[in-house]
Amino acid sequence: MLTVDMENKENGSLDVKNSVENGRPPDPADWAVIDVVNYFRTAGFEEQANAFQEQEIDGKSLLLMTRNDVLTGLSLKLGPALKIYEYHVKPLQTQHLKNSSL
Repeated sequence: MLTVDMENKENGSLDVKNSVENGRPPDPADWAVIDVVNYFRTAGFEEQANAFQEQEIDGKSLLLMTRNDVLTGLSLKLGPALKIYEYHVKPLQTQHLKNSSL
């Protein structure tokens, strides 16, 4: 089984290494809804993770999300929604784009 090294940073983000935890594929585009939910639960967003399940957000959908989608489409409180987008969704999108262009 693959593992993920996550390190809390001062800004509340997590430093996510390239390996994987709980059997999640390394490329977020391949994640099922439960992989997305588990990713956010592991990142400390237990309550907010449920919104991704309710909205059936899989990896492909996650990579397509805009800031506005996260802030308004998931009905989350503003503070956690901002952290989720800036420290998780955006970096996952950037990492995916870099890996796709290799």
